[in-house]
Amino acid sequence: MARRKIGTNLPAPFLQRVVLLPDIMAEKSDYPFDLPWLSQDDFELRFTTPVTIIVGENGTGKSTLIEALAALSGYDEAGGGKGYRPVDHSRAIDKSGAELADAIRAGWLPKITDGWFFKAESFFSVARYLDDAAREGGGAPPDFLSWSHGEGFVRFFEERMSRQGIYFMDEPESALSPKRQLELVRILHRIQEAAKSQVIMATHSPILMALPGARVLEVSSRGISQVDYRDTQHFKLYQSFTVDPEDFILQALREEDYRDY
Repeated sequence: MARRKIGTNLPAPFLQRVVLLPDIMAEKSDYPFDLPWLSQDDFELRFTTPVTIIVGENGTGKSTLIEALAALSGYDEAGGGKGYRPVDHSRAIDKSGAELADAIRAGWLPKITDGWFFKAESFFSVARYLDDAAREGGGAPPDFLSWSHGEGFVRFFEERMSRQGIYFMDEPESALSPKRQLELVRILHRIQEAAKSQVIMATHSPILMALPGARVLEVSSRGISQVDYRDTQHFKLYQSFTVDPEDFILQALREEDYRDY
């Protein structure tokens, strides 16, 4: 007899706090344990809103953090649902942020780990996995890949994120036009307002960062801190572009020319 999934009437966030285990951290020195923001002895990260948005430049470790939190909740590093293994890791030579999960202790209230881990880079592998699994079970495949890239993403979000759970998202804007990003904003806004699910998302998109009520955390070499989305470098860059696009591009080209010498 299949075990019945138990939900909760308590509002999100369900994952409320993560701290490091100093004994394990003391034994590690390479990636991902060498990220600067992990060097704080009193490292603690709290989640206080249904939707948390994590921002930062490439290389700061925001995707690493998402991978670690997803692994902590039982998800494969390539993404997907609980128990999914959409990608063969046996020949991989790169290291995943999922290794960091062993050095983290989580505080849940309650512990709701049903949900999904979405990674844009592995979306096609996961989508094919879902199609194959449906065929093997005698059902109709969800067929997310017959749509355009952006349409497939949004259709996927609408279907998978309609259930109570915790959802991890790594740069979902990768294949979304600005208009499609607004569709994702509407989905996230419903989650934020209903507080029946939790989303922890890494993004470069100022459109997604501006979600009303969401908490924005910025990852940098100095640590992880709450920030207004208007104060992020991402927003300031786009703002400078819209004020004077021609001058913005000329300045960028001059800086590139300077770096060539």
